[in-house]
Amino acid sequence: MAVMAEVSTTTGAALRGPASPAQSPVKDGDAEKLRFIEEMTSDVDAVQERVLEEILTRNADTEYLIKCGLAGATDRATFRAKVPMATYEDLQPYIRRIADGDRTPILSGHPVSEFLTSSGTSAGERKLMPTIEDELNRRQLLYSLQMPVMNLYVPGMDKGKALHFLFVKSETKTPGGLAARPVLTSYYKSNHFKNRPFDAYNNYTSPTAAILCADAFQSMYAQMVCGLCQRHDVLRVGAVFASGLLRAIRFLQLNWEQLAADIEAGALTPRVTDPSVREAVAGILRPDPELAAVIRAECSSGDWAGIITRIWPNTKYLDVIVTGAMAQYIPTLKYYSGGLPMACTMYASSECYFGLNLRPMCDPSEVSYTLMPNMCYFEFLPMDAAASGGDVSQLVDLARVELGREYELVITTYAGLNRYRVGDVLQVTGFHNSAPQFRFVRRKNVLLSIESDKTDEAELQRAVERASALLRPHGATVVEYTSQAYTKSIPGHYVIYWELLAKSPDAGAAVDRETLDRCCLEMEEALNSVYRQSRVADGSIGPLEIRVVRPGTFEELMDYAISRGASINQYKVPRCVTFPPIIELLDSRVVSTHFSPALPHWTPGQRNDD
Repeated sequence: MAVMAEVSTTTGAALRGPASPAQSPVKDGDAEKLRFIEEMTSDVDAVQERVLEEILTRNADTEYLIKCGLAGATDRATFRAKVPMATYEDLQPYIRRIADGDRTPILSGHPVSEFLTSSGTSAGERKLMPTIEDELNRRQLLYSLQMPVMNLYVPGMDKGKALHFLFVKSETKTPGGLAARPVLTSYYKSNHFKNRPFDAYNNYTSPTAAILCADAFQSMYAQMVCGLCQRHDVLRVGAVFASGLLRAIRFLQLNWEQLAADIEAGALTPRVTDPSVREAVAGILRPDPELAAVIRAECSSGDWAGIITRIWPNTKYLDVIVTGAMAQYIPTLKYYSGGLPMACTMYASSECYFGLNLRPMCDPSEVSYTLMPNMCYFEFLPMDAAASGGDVSQLVDLARVELGREYELVITTYAGLNRYRVGDVLQVTGFHNSAPQFRFVRRKNVLLSIESDKTDEAELQRAVERASALLRPHGATVVEYTSQAYTKSIPGHYVIYWELLAKSPDAGAAVDRETLDRCCLEMEEALNSVYRQSRVADGSIGPLEIRVVRPGTFEELMDYAISRGASINQYKVPRCVTFPPIIELLDSRVVSTHFSPALPHWTPGQRNDD
């Protein structure tokens, strides 16, 4: 035991590092996990070589690797020489065959257990990522490392509970009978989650039945009422994405009166109809007029600044992803939380889980993730090479990336993705032992994103073209456009700025409000299924808005850009704007605003890969 304590203390100091606070001693239960992180990061090249050998051995007889000419070789040199980089489009024919029921070893030597639907899109629809049964073990391993790291920074997290708003989303079956669902839905519905042993560090206020309820309103209502009933037990508040936590606050704003009434009476509203949810909540909800009075006092004044700490006074931090597109929500989260720290703990995707933030209490602008070399085989394409298409000869191993450089992430997974271009751009910020640490820079080619949606420039262009067709009978066209992801409202929504060109002086005025409203809906119908599901089923994106600006606005935009040093010969209208002075200029020229009058079409049964 003395040896364990000595090792754990050393490990804790190594993880905390000189720039971070060294508060609490390492608990015995965490020592093994922290030591594992140290071992994995001490010689990443050796771990990576072993991981690649394991992957190639397991998948040696797959059709894909045989076609690459690997002939059973498991060494790095042959792999580098024979296996090309791949995009989703390259793999789609193989994935379709698996989805349609082909059970031969096409990509993976182990049976594909299900498909994880990526929020990235291909030709406007979700990507299907094949996964295998034991991938759940790797995901669970990474989850198990989060709290041992957090405990180094925030002591006493085993003395209370987490109010985490967790949700499942709709799923489908492929023609071959395999489930196709988001990665978190897969995890929450797995036995790893449903039958997890009690863990004082991951004790949620939300009953599992409420998390697994597919109805977004019922799930949110049940999780909120349970979180309110246990308000003094809550030590951290969170959701997967920052946008999800803000949606929960907005839900509280809209439903606090009914929630207070339920708590006062000790009876759940009839609007929650799911029997398993009602049964689970009944074990928590008791008549509590005093708590109901607190909720009414805090929510009725209209002052929502610091509402999180006013309702849940023992909250120590927010557990949310606020990197990448989620960074736009940081000011709003600070407002609602009274400036609580925000912890980004993990970096993961549908394709694979990647790594951890070993300094989880750092400022959001300083978040870096340490990639765990046992999760998959990592390679990196320098961004200057990626910009010109990229070549396998330019790929760099995990142990050979350079400080300060930006790379596109390329992975080889146990489930059969070989040298797959994820589309994430990362920058090397430092090292933990020999393991590089990366800042998430952006998704390649993503123009607009509110939550899990990702809209690129080509898709936005198609949507504008489709909607502008409604203007032709009125003698008008869209001469220029740009956009922004508007997050000052909850939920956020897309804003598209249109400058119209009229064929005759009177034509512009002839475009009536109803037509322009229909243009909003027509744009939504043209956007991908991830966007439409967020609008229809999840309510996590608000109605699309078109703001018509007066003629000449985009010339003013160009003049402004040139005044700031842009070349008049190389200037292009930005298709998405984030710079506040540009947004202010556009908004000052708006002559009319229009919102989508209805929900776009979306059905959970549609094929995800069509």
